[in-house]
Amino acid sequence: MSRNILITGGAGFIGTHLSRRLLHLGHEVTVLDNFSPQIHGGNADVAPDLQGLIKVIHGDVRCEHDWKRALPQQDAIVHLAAETGTGQSMYQVRHYTDVNVSGTSILIELLLTGKYGVSNLVVASSRAVYGEGAYTCQEHGLVFPASRSVTDMQRGEFEPKCPACGIVCSMAPTPEDAPFNPTSLYGLTKQVQEQMILMYARTLKINGFALRYQNVFGPGQSLKNPYTGILAIFSNQARANQPIYVFEDGRESRDFVYIDEVVEATVRCILASPQEPVALNVGTGQSVAVLDVVQQIVQHFDSKSPVTVNGAFREGDIRHNAADLARLARVLDFKPSRSFASGIDRFLNWSDSQDPGVSLYETSLSEMKQRGLLHG
Repeated sequence: MSRNILITGGAGFIGTHLSRRLLHLGHEVTVLDNFSPQIHGGNADVAPDLQGLIKVIHGDVRCEHDWKRALPQQDAIVHLAAETGTGQSMYQVRHYTDVNVSGTSILIELLLTGKYGVSNLVVASSRAVYGEGAYTCQEHGLVFPASRSVTDMQRGEFEPKCPACGIVCSMAPTPEDAPFNPTSLYGLTKQVQEQMILMYARTLKINGFALRYQNVFGPGQSLKNPYTGILAIFSNQARANQPIYVFEDGRESRDFVYIDEVVEATVRCILASPQEPVALNVGTGQSVAVLDVVQQIVQHFDSKSPVTVNGAFREGDIRHNAADLARLARVLDFKPSRSFASGIDRFLNWSDSQDPGVSLYETSLSEMKQRGLLHG
């Protein structure tokens, strides 16, 4: 049965892929997006293949009037609109709080009026809510280390340490019942945002899902945003044969999840039958070292970019992450299966045909350096 679905931030990377899938399934899609230049450059419309097929509302989630234009007749909402730069969030405190938390509060207040028949509410959360996440200590078993100290990292000691004995521990897949311990303001706003959505989904007696996306990548992601997407940043540098600098010792790692897997999990939430509100990891359960990623990118483009592991580090960054996917499989009967190797080839082949525009990556690093958040 066809449903009306509102996607905030729907002109972005995930929203565009999600819109295509929902249209293919026969649903009606409305997109609410402010077409932020940081993400979209000078573009102020959805992808060409979606134009005329979905309803587009140019608006901002911080504006109640724009919400009121978008909400009527909607059966489900996917709330993707957010500011997402981990490093940038550490100094644009008011802006990140305003967009991610205040924008969500307006949505909730409107839903509480009872004027809208929304049955399924999905919010894009993030693995950033965990901070460092789960690790294993030989002495104390499963532990959840605190943020790494600047002093340790200045000594080149990048691995998290057991909070009980102080010994270096090993990464473990992080389950959803891990404690909240965000290391960036972005992560903190995502924690608040998802708790708000799940709390009020219970109050409204509707389905609520907080999807803790890991590092999402694939064709169509922004190559212009210098604050998010290390794959995009490194691919731009490699294509231009520019020097590539890798933070820490290069062994920091991420759970890179391909866009199609994220869309599938999100669609299953949109169409889910009534159940208890829940937070779910969406990733692969595997981590890939950043230096290994850089080497694959350089090799793919036959790039002459010199690669330097420089020992620098940013406050707010985590060391490793990999998602525990047991709850995702149980609740949605879904386990992502695409490997990083197959996904990265598709992304790099696509990116090779794109104009990256003017790089603002060095500017973003300078901003952090000036505020004492980038070391080395």
